[in-house]
Order: sequence, then structure tokens, then C-alpha cells
Amino acid sequence: MALVLFDLDNTLLAGDSDYLWGEFLGEQGLVDPDYYAAENERFYREYKEGKLDIFEFLNFSLKPLSERSMEELQELHRRFMEEKIQPLITRDAKMLVDMHRMRGDKLLIITATNAFVTAPIAAAFGIDNLLATEPEIVDGRYTGRVAGTPCFREGKVERLEAWLRDHDHSLGNAWFYSDSHNDLPLLEKVTHPIPVDPDEELSRVAEERGWPVLYLHKHAPSPEQ
Repeated sequence: MALVLFDLDNTLLAGDSDYLWGEFLGEQGLVDPDYYAAENERFYREYKEGKLDIFEFLNFSLKPLSERSMEELQELHRRFMEEKIQPLITRDAKMLVDMHRMRGDKLLIITATNAFVTAPIAAAFGIDNLLATEPEIVDGRYTGRVAGTPCFREGKVERLEAWLRDHDHSLGNAWFYSDSHNDLPLLEKVTHPIPVDPDEELSRVAEERGWPVLYLHKHAPSPEQ
């Protein structure tokens, strides 16, 4: 039984759930729409450029969770799933997950996006194992702070290594699907690194190292490109 790891945003999903959650909050009038949109765009650009300060971003993105009860947040997330996420769960992505499931592989989503946003998305794919950035909860409410190590870049490796020890698994013959060069620290550790619709930097690395590339959400570039 192989361990199969999936990044979530722009890998299994045909979009970025973290970015879209911020967009959704602005559309609902729950945050200042202009300020939040501008900051959301800035952080997303820095992420794609490999320059994101994860703690600065988490201070920004987790704050709205602290301003509402769990009940309010759950209802918001239900609508978020319907309006923003369900249209991004493609047939091809579900077929990829189902292929590994039918082979008897152990499936795990590993994502920098926080667990509040991502746990229902993992459930929609039928994947029980999730490693995500954990928002701190005190007395039944989110505090707006992060708990433990963010599941980002080298933090993904750290969080996964702890999970492997706890679950008596190893990375022997493991697979990892991801779109982002930010995931190179983990891609370099698995037997089967599979870039999915890779960004420019990951595409370059994949070509240099002979990694197979999978296109789930867009067409492969032509040879001239």
C-alpha cells in the first residue's frame, strides 16, 4: 500500500480555496471588501513568487475566524462550498483520487490552507487524512492565531514526518501531486513526484529532473512554448 499525498489548491481543486474564502468574505460584507481584496491579491502574488511570509499571511487570514461563532462559521462555510468550491471539483480530479483509492493506496491531503477551510473539501473528495495549517481554538472559538507549525514549504515536511511517526507509515514508494514550486521540499523527498499543472518554476525543475507532469485543469503547453 503506497502513501499518496495531494496538495489541494490548484492541484486537486481547479482554483485556490484560501484566496476564494477571502473573496467570499468580501462578497458577504463580512470584511472591508476593498482592503481585503487588495491584501488577498498581494499575498497570493507573493505566494506564487515564493516570497510569502506565512505568519504575516496567517495573521491576516485567520483574524475573521476569531470574529464569529463556530455556528456562524459553519453556515458560512456551507454556502462557500456550494458557491465557490463545488464548481472547482472536476471529474478528472475525482478520477485521479479514485484511481489511487481502488489500488488500495493510503490517501492524504497536505495543504498550507487552514483546516477550517479545507476539512470539508477533503471530505468532499472522500479523503479522511488531512494535514493543514491549524488555527488555534480556545474555549470553543478561533483565536485568530496559528497552532503549531504552519503546513507550508519545509513546514509541510515537518508536519508530515510527525504524521508518519504517529501512523507508522513511511515515504517508501510515496507519491506527491502538487502544482507549486513552494512544495519542492516535499516533492524532493518522495519516490514519485508528480507536478500537476505546474507553475513556471516547478515546470522548469520537472523538465530538468525528468519528472512526469500531469495536466488536470489546463492543456499542456505546445512544444513551441
